[in-house]
Amino acid sequence: MERVPSVRPVILFFSLIFSSLSQIAASETDALAISLNIQSRHLIYNTVRDPVFASPASDQIVSYSRCGDSAIWTGHYLAAEAFRYSVTHSPDAIANARRALAGIQSLMDVTGTNVLARCLIPDDSPYKGDLQSEEAHNGVYRSAPGNTWIGGTSRDQYSGVMFGLGVAFDLFDDPALKSAIAAQVTRVVDYLRGKDWLVVMPNGAITTTFLIRPDQQLAFLQLARHVNPNRFSTAYDINRVLLSPLVIAPVSIEVQDDSSYFKFNIDSIDLYTLIHLESSSFNEIYRKAYDILRNHTDDHRNAFFNMIDRALNGPNPARDAETRALLEAWLLRPRRDRWVELRGKVPACGAEDRACQPIPVEQRVTTDFIWQRSPFQMVGGGSGVIETAGIDYILPYWMARYYGVIDAASELRVVSAASGGAGLAPEAIGSLIGSGLAPAAQSVFSPVTNLGGISVRVKDSAGVSRLAALYYVSHGQINFVVPAGTAPGIAEVAVEGAGTVRIEIRSVAPALFSQRGVVAATAIRVAAGRQEVIPVFQCSESACTAVPIDVTGGPVYLSLYGTGIRNRSSLQNVTCAIGSIGVAVGYAGAQGEYPGLDQLNETLTSNLRGVGETDLVVTADGQMSNPVRISLR
Repeated sequence: MERVPSVRPVILFFSLIFSSLSQIAASETDALAISLNIQSRHLIYNTVRDPVFASPASDQIVSYSRCGDSAIWTGHYLAAEAFRYSVTHSPDAIANARRALAGIQSLMDVTGTNVLARCLIPDDSPYKGDLQSEEAHNGVYRSAPGNTWIGGTSRDQYSGVMFGLGVAFDLFDDPALKSAIAAQVTRVVDYLRGKDWLVVMPNGAITTTFLIRPDQQLAFLQLARHVNPNRFSTAYDINRVLLSPLVIAPVSIEVQDDSSYFKFNIDSIDLYTLIHLESSSFNEIYRKAYDILRNHTDDHRNAFFNMIDRALNGPNPARDAETRALLEAWLLRPRRDRWVELRGKVPACGAEDRACQPIPVEQRVTTDFIWQRSPFQMVGGGSGVIETAGIDYILPYWMARYYGVIDAASELRVVSAASGGAGLAPEAIGSLIGSGLAPAAQSVFSPVTNLGGISVRVKDSAGVSRLAALYYVSHGQINFVVPAGTAPGIAEVAVEGAGTVRIEIRSVAPALFSQRGVVAATAIRVAAGRQEVIPVFQCSESACTAVPIDVTGGPVYLSLYGTGIRNRSSLQNVTCAIGSIGVAVGYAGAQGEYPGLDQLNETLTSNLRGVGETDLVVTADGQMSNPVRISLR
């Protein structure tokens, strides 16, 4: 199929290219909003769990879920608020941390034996029945007065709590708060040492042991020595000699496969504690274990792991640019647990439905903490009624601020003008997001290298610098075209007077334009020698919806608009999936009228009848686009 002229090229394209991308501009505003939402919806009884809503479209909370991991995520949340405080000195951060610390303390108080509970449930909680039913497999225990708690406590829960306590002890400067944190660390380690590193429930059941994890024993003892040296220095010194030669072995075994991917999150936080608190020659042993872990996960596009690496190994331009892009992409993710099905949409490798490459962050399977889920997982999720807390955004974000990966003064960043996602390609349209970029808004139909006195220069990985053509400039946004010939790799995008930001340039970076998530496309039906324009979407002031397309009255020719696609290796390497159904792509290349704009043509036939409203995804040379909504009947 040849390129078909679009039906409404000027109206459609320019309504998109000049629109604001503020909804995906990662900034302090996003992090603060997420933290406020955690306080109002997620931090019930002072520990983190996730609300369940009446329906995917409802804001009525009818229950709570994920109680069994309340301890680990409360620890991570405490760490996030500590990093936040370190860069903002916000009284809210202290108040939020105090609530989280009180929650952690309650998880040990409630058991009556100092063992850590997974979750606490007051007897008068309206959600008690649902939470007990969901966590029955972990063991439900009674505690006086008037509380129920969930047992079966794993090493993960302890590691998450100790990570949060350690970060908070280092970053808060209030003596009373530091003393309270030290008391809880002491309490954890005294309990575990008193039980010979076994986790024992009140009925005598042993739920796990740290004896097989010398790295975790040392991490806990290391932190305990740090907060209470008089009590634990000798114990750590003795165990460091005995156990440090064994630290490398468990990590070496775990990197052999990606099953139970959360283990890498636990390894990362424990090794963070070990390495950044160790100044002796034993640090070399701990670093060897970390290097084994990092060599396995460094290409998994994991913002949290990147920030752990920044903390331990200092600046790295490529890694830090990737981190900024991954945080931008997180904001495009659904906040609720909608089902994700990517089989048939991305290349698979192996017999376990494993993607060959890490799936883009915005399309990964939904979960409570995305950085502990395999980036290669293609299927999973729920029914769209459970909301994630967002700790997986605020923790790496505030770490990025603390370690200088994100500059708070400008927070200049670059995203695709089509999707708002990370990564651009030569001749793709990008958006610079920041503040004070231009004195006034101006736009042109044909891009120019200087607009209103503003110019953008792109210096690629080969050191070649080129001026970019500009479509639009304003105080907060500049839309530009990546110059042709820009080499793949990390490039620098500079705006005079506003700063420089690093971005990743890929050979292809498919991104589709949308109208508030609904596919921005044009369609025609050809019947009896006549062309009939078919509506694809409709918008009001507050929302856009997909208009159902009737595919029973003859073929419908659909034109999609995007960017970053034209450099695909061949048309055969461009695919489209509507829901789970593959649709042939007849054309994928430059739109021809507007620099940077790409077009894809597809034929919708009766085999798509009854699909309903679903996601449309384009894959070019193995790289997936952002999903956009389309409706077929």
